[in-house]
Amino acid sequence: MSAYLADWRGRYRGAATCVVRPASTAAVAAVVRACAEAAMPIVPQGGNTGLCGAATPAGDGHAVVVSLTRLNRVRQIDTANNTMTVEAGCVLATLQAAAAQAGRLFPLSLAAEGSCQIGGNLSTNAGGVQVLRYGNARDLTLGLEVVLASGEIWDGLRGLRKDNTGYDLKHLFIGAEGTLGIITAAVLKLFPLPRANATAWLAIASPAAAVRLLADLQARFASTLTACELVSDVALGLVRQHIPGPHPALSASPWHLLIELSAGGDEGELREALGALLAEALASGTISDAVLAQSGEQARRLWAMRENIGEAQRIDGLSIKHDVSVPISRIPEFVERADQALTEAFPGLRIVAFGHIGDGNLHYNQSQAAAGLNAAFLAAQPTVNRIVHDLVDELGGSISAEHGIGQLKRDELLRYKSPVEIEMMRAIKRVLDPQGLMNPGKVL
Repeated sequence: MSAYLADWRGRYRGAATCVVRPASTAAVAAVVRACAEAAMPIVPQGGNTGLCGAATPAGDGHAVVVSLTRLNRVRQIDTANNTMTVEAGCVLATLQAAAAQAGRLFPLSLAAEGSCQIGGNLSTNAGGVQVLRYGNARDLTLGLEVVLASGEIWDGLRGLRKDNTGYDLKHLFIGAEGTLGIITAAVLKLFPLPRANATAWLAIASPAAAVRLLADLQARFASTLTACELVSDVALGLVRQHIPGPHPALSASPWHLLIELSAGGDEGELREALGALLAEALASGTISDAVLAQSGEQARRLWAMRENIGEAQRIDGLSIKHDVSVPISRIPEFVERADQALTEAFPGLRIVAFGHIGDGNLHYNQSQAAAGLNAAFLAAQPTVNRIVHDLVDELGGSISAEHGIGQLKRDELLRYKSPVEIEMMRAIKRVLDPQGLMNPGKVL
C-alpha cells in the first residue's frame, strides 16, 4: 500500500487499514456505506499529485483509502453541446487528448497533467496556466456525480449552462478536497480547438515590467491571450541544473515572461501580430530580448522550461512552498516586500518565484542554497509562513490560490478567515458529513 500512503513531495506519510479501488460509482457507494456503518474514516485519492497532503491518511492507520484510479471512462462527448462527461479517475492528459480527437479543447492544463486525475483537479479547484482565459476547474464544470457521506449517490450530471433552480450544489464539492463527499464523475465544458498558436519567451527587468506588459497584451489581443507566466532567473536556473537538455538559448535576465496566444485563424498572421508587439516592446525598453517560437516543437521546448520548475525543485531538495494570490496590481509590491523581509530574517536565503501573473497567482518558495541545510531550515516554516501570509493578507490576497488547504495550511486558515467564515464551513461539514468521516483532518 506504500504508494498510496505518501504524498508526491514526500512531506507526509500516513497509514491505513486498507486501500480499495472501486471501478464504478455503485462500488464507491457500497464502500462508503460500509465505512459509515463501521465509523471508519475515508480518504479519497486520485492521482496523488497534490502538494498540501490532502490525499494522505493520518498516521494512526484507522482509515480506508479510496483510490478512484479505476473510474476512468469517458462516458460521453457531446460536440453540439460542447461538453464531455467523464469519470473521476480519468487522467487529465487523457481528457485533453479525447477532446482534441473530437475536434474540441479541454483547457485545464498544469504540470502534473500526465498523472493527475480530474477528480482530484475538481476537489482542489485546480488552476494551471490557462486560467487567464478559461478560468479554474470550477469554471469548467457544469455538473457532478457525488457519493455522499451516507453512501447515497447525488446525480447532478447536467450539461446546462443555465439552471436557476436553487442552490448550485456542485460548488460545495468543488474545492472541498473530499471532505464533504467523493466526486465520481463530472460534466465538463469544451471549447473550439484553436487552429493557431503563438508562443514567446521574453526577458524582462522586474515583476512591475511584467504587469505593464500584461496590460499591453490584453489591450492588443484581448481573449486571444491564453497564458502569461512569470519566471524568476533563480527558478530557470534550477531547470537548467536538474532537468536534462538540450534547453532553448535564453538571454540572461532577472525575470522572464512566457506568453501564449491562441485563436481560430491563421498561425502565421497571429505570430506576425505578436512579433510586431514584441518589436515595439524591444524598442521602448519594456523587454530586453525575446524568443518567438517558429514551430510547435519550439513552443513545446519553451513551455518545458516553465513546466519543469516544480520537478527541478523536487530534485533539488526540500523547500518551503507558498501558493498565493494577490491582485495583479499588487504583485510587484508583494515580491519586493516579501523578498526584503525574508532575506533580512534569513540571510543567504534562496527565493524561487514563478507563477501565473495573468491571474495573480504566484508560487513563492524558499530554501537554502546548500541543499543539506534545508532539513533544519524547515523548522523555521512557521516564521516564514507568517512573513509571507501576513503580507498576502494585508494586500487583499489568498494563502491558497490553486493547491488547496489539505493538512499543510489547515491551521493557517484559522488565522486568515473570519470566525463567521469558519463557522459557516463547519456548519456545511456537519450537515453533509455528520460523523466526520470524509477525509478527516483536511481543510478543517
